[in-house]
Formats: sequence, structure tokens, C-alpha cells
Amino acid sequence: MEVNQAQLNAIQHQKGPMLVLAGPGSGKTLVITRRTQQLIEGYGVNPSNILVITFTKAAAEEMKERFHRLTGGKCGGVNFGTFHAIFFTILKYAYNYNANNILREDQRNQYFKEIINQMQLEIEDEKEFISSISSEVSLVKSERMSLDHYYSINCSEDIFKQIYQSYDNRLRKANLIDFDDMLVLCYELLKERADILAIWQKKFQYILIDEFQDINKVQYDIIRLLALPENNLFIVGDDDQSIYRFRGAKPEIMLNFEKDYPNGKRVVLDINYRSTTKIVESAATLVKNNTKRFPKNIKALKEGGQDVILKTFQELKEQNSMVVANILQYYKKGIPFRNMAILFRTNTQPRALIDILMEYNVPFQMKDMIPNIYDHWIAGNIIAYMNLARGNMDRSLFLQIANRPKRYLSRECMPDTEINFNKVRAYYNDKQWMMDRIDKLEYDLRLLKDMGPFAAINYIRKGIGYEDYLTEYADFRRIKVDELIDTLNELQDSAKEYKTYDEWFMHIIEYKEELKKQADNRRNDKESVSLATMHSSKGLEYQVVFIVDANEGITPHRKALLEADLEEERRLFYVAMTRAKEYLHIYSVKERYNKELSCSRFVGELLLDRDNLKPGAKVIHKAYGSGTIKSNKDGKIIIYFDNLQKERTLDLEYCIQNMLLSVNG
Repeated sequence: MEVNQAQLNAIQHQKGPMLVLAGPGSGKTLVITRRTQQLIEGYGVNPSNILVITFTKAAAEEMKERFHRLTGGKCGGVNFGTFHAIFFTILKYAYNYNANNILREDQRNQYFKEIINQMQLEIEDEKEFISSISSEVSLVKSERMSLDHYYSINCSEDIFKQIYQSYDNRLRKANLIDFDDMLVLCYELLKERADILAIWQKKFQYILIDEFQDINKVQYDIIRLLALPENNLFIVGDDDQSIYRFRGAKPEIMLNFEKDYPNGKRVVLDINYRSTTKIVESAATLVKNNTKRFPKNIKALKEGGQDVILKTFQELKEQNSMVVANILQYYKKGIPFRNMAILFRTNTQPRALIDILMEYNVPFQMKDMIPNIYDHWIAGNIIAYMNLARGNMDRSLFLQIANRPKRYLSRECMPDTEINFNKVRAYYNDKQWMMDRIDKLEYDLRLLKDMGPFAAINYIRKGIGYEDYLTEYADFRRIKVDELIDTLNELQDSAKEYKTYDEWFMHIIEYKEELKKQADNRRNDKESVSLATMHSSKGLEYQVVFIVDANEGITPHRKALLEADLEEERRLFYVAMTRAKEYLHIYSVKERYNKELSCSRFVGELLLDRDNLKPGAKVIHKAYGSGTIKSNKDGKIIIYFDNLQKERTLDLEYCIQNMLLSVNG
């Protein structure tokens, strides 16, 4: 296969550090495998002295396979592996570790579960809490932080410290290490034992790293030690595709690489072989709004192409119906379902979309496990209220809602497997205020009995006070109540079309069966539209891509408050855009679950290139109509609006979100 000049410069690099900036679809895997071949066949390097590192086992296997195909299997002995696999190999030789010393994922979750139960923490969604705490523990370990200076985002500092220390003690007692320990212990070993470090430096004389933008601090510290003294470090990545800060990845490591290695060389792989010019240029217009990045001028090999289609719909159902209609149109044109993808910011978004895909029999497969909203603990509470209202007085159901909201009902007042309100009253007969609460609950259940599911959910939220309970719980968990309210909104919306509880419950069963079928078919069904989060779409490509729900609070996510968070969100949107080869649709909605939404600032940045906001440019504003820019300085823009007959001073970011277009005057 022919290579371009930039690729050739990277492939032929022999000694010393090199930074290879590889944009989307620029052939980075080709460069890594060809450069490895060149080291062996062109420069006489022993294959066993070459180390090629990737981030996942699957990527390492694919890289190894590509290399063997390229060389016809004649260059065996190269070390391909993940950071964890390589570092564990080093630990094995030093400490006689084996696979039995590695903590399994199910063991890790079990440890956290047991610790939380022992601490008697009142956690509604145990699985979600464990996942969040587990991520925080990983972050603290990989950053080698002091617990005294760590502020938990999931619980109080005291609780987090207790969980962390209990977990760590269990590992030590069982002589186990987790994946974070592998990195930390390897770094400490190489730092303290110069003799052991020298052995591995001699072994790994040439180090090549793929997806370098995703590296974390401890991984980088170990690599820098191993690369000494020759520093034959060949790093390949794209700072514009760094999207894993939440896992500890630090894009600034790549941005500062040339400061760490001032004698290093840089190559930019600036030809995109995947997407059309229209898509490449639109994506570049977006990502250049980030300030902390390497400037690049990516060019597309495929000239022209169709414009990126940007559309805003009044509500979610309109958007989802249009997605399905477009998919069927593309399919009629001859584009297979497998060459189309629908991308979204989080895996909780596509519930309503899945309903419509099922309705029109469009085959789809999910790249992520889509959580079933009806399995959410909030759904469990709502359904428990409904079943109690229908006469099922099972104690397990009653316990789910007894104190949601707080009624101060004790388990001791309900000793039987079935709840009898008279017995509950008898238990509290000397406390009139408790009798009033019990009367109110019984009255509420009688009212719910004859309601439809939509009205019932509304009454549980407002009339019974379930939303007040969620607010208290959100305060305890240090999460925004909006996240919980969104789940309620979606549940209520899903119930809108069903007149009776039976109809809605039947839909819930059918939806659950469809998700199960999807999970079973995920690896087998190739002739399907792909549904994926933006994160899991990385590395993939499709002829047609739909990005849905491009709204503020969704993308960028509402949790993105700091500038670094917003830049990461913009990179994530850039990754999603650059999955498209020929056709890219970006859709947003004005309203979601009766709540008004604004279009994502990223759509604004695509519509309104800030470089064109020069004095004299004509603009059209969503609310103010047409106008002319008088001045643009220090992030403030002065515009004379014809309809207002006066000037307004507006913030640059505000303009980007609210202008429809600009035309240079």
C-alpha cells in the first residue's frame, strides 16, 4: 500500500523521541506496523527489543495480527501488549506474582458491596454507587493522591476514606492486586531498584505507543523510566480525540511531550482517508474552538461530499421519527443497515428511539449495554405504588415505598408478609401524627387505583411528595436532583400512550425482552444499524451517522462545568462527527419531557465560525433578527440589530449558541 510523505517520515524515523499527531482516518495503525517493520528489516533491530503498547487487549491483538500479515510472519518476537499486561510481566519477575494474584472484576464489586453493607449505608442504586466509587478509588490510586486531600464526588470524605481503606486492607490480606496497583507497584519497583530497571531498559530499547492521548500520569512515569537513556520513544495519538479524563487520562501529557523531550521530532498525519471534505472541514471548525490543542490543517482525500445536515425538532418524537425515516431512505438507496449508526452522549438516552425502531422493524444492535429504565430503582418505587394501589399488599412492595417520602414507618409495624393497615395503625395508636400519615398513605393508594399510569406518576411525584424525597436523596449522594428527575420524566413520558396499568406493564415486559434479545445478538447480528455512545464509537466508522439530542445539558453534559470539562466534551463531539464517511446528520430538539431545551453550543459553533465574526459581518439572531457586527474584542461582540434599532453587547459564547448564520459583509 502506498504511503504519503508524512506517513513515510514517521515510518522511517530511527532513533530518539518522535511525536506523531494522527488525525481521524489518517492511517496510524499502518504507520505503527510499518515503522516496526522498518526497525527490524531496515535498521537491524532485534524484534524482541521492540515494545508496542496499546490500551486494550483487542487493540493489541489486532495490531499484532496486522503486523504479522504485513511481514508474512517473518518478524516474530515483537512485544505487543497493553500497559497492564506489560507492567504485570515486570511485577511477575520481581515478586513471583501469577494470574491468581490479580483481583477479578466480580471480586472487586463484591468487596465494595460487602463494605457498603457493613457500613450500613442507605444507597438506593447500589450498582451505580459501586461503579462510581470504584472509579474514584482508581483515580486516587493512579494519581498517587493523598486521601487527606481528596474530595469525593459521591459521598462524604469520611465515608470515602473508610471505603477506600477497607477495600485496600482486604486486598493486602488476600495478597491480591487490582489493575491500579499493577501500575503503582511497577512504578515504585522501577524507581527504587535501578538494577531491575536496567534489565527492562535493555529489553525494551524501542517503545511505540498507540492512542497516546489516553495515557495517565503513572503510565507515563513508568514509560519515561523504561525509555532511558536512549529515549527511543515513538508516540502516536490525536490530542483532539482525548476523551477519557474521567478515567484519569491526561491530554496535557501529550501536549507537553515536546517540553519533556526538546530534541524530539514531530510529524502530523494530516490526510483523512475516511471522510469527505465537508465532514472534515465541519469537524475542524468545531474542534478549533478548543484552546489547549496542537493546531492542525487536516485535509480530506475524498473531495466535496454532502453538507452536514443540522436540524432542530420541536420534540423528541419528531426527531426520532425523522431518524428512522432517514435510515429507511438510505436503505432504499442501497446503503446496508450495518453502514449506519446513531450516536448519543449517554447510554440512558435512546429508550424512546428504541421504541420507534421496534415499531418500524428496523434491525439494530447496541454497542453498549443500554440500561433498562424500567429496572431503575425509581421505576421500581413507582411500580410498587401502582401495584399496592391495585390491591397487592405484599410486604416487600410496601417496604419499597413506606418511607419514600419520609413517613417514619418502622419495619416492626409490619411483621406479616401482607400489609394490613389496621395492624399498622394499632402499632402507632398512641401517636396521632403517625396515624395521620398512615391515613394519608391509604387515601393516596385509593386515589391511584382508578388513575391511568401517566396521571398516577404525576400524582406520586407531586401529590404524594416523591420528588421531595428525591431531592433529599440527591443531597445525601452529592448528585444533582435533575438526574433523578430526568428518570421520572422519562418514565412518565413512556406511560403517556397507555390508558391502563395493564397496558403499560405489558409494554415494559416487551421492552425488556427486546433489550435481552439485543444483548444476545450483539455480536452475531451484523446487518443492523448500530446504536452507540460517543465514547464507544471511537475507532469505528460508518457511511451514515446520526448524532441525536445535540442540546445543552446533554452535549456538552450538564456536569461539564470547568473549561477543561467543556474542551473534553467538544473533543467527544468531534470524535462522533468524524465517525461519518459520507453522510452526517446532527439533530437537536426544542423540548424534552415538557422542558424547554436550547441547541448545543457545538451546533452553534458549526453554524457560526467564530473566525467570521468580524466587523461588518451580517448575522441573524434567533430572537433579535438581522444585524451587523460593529466590533469583536476580548470575547465581547457589539452588534447593531435592525429590528431593535440599537446596538447590543453580547458575549461570544452566547452569540455562538443563538446566531443562526453569519455572512461576511
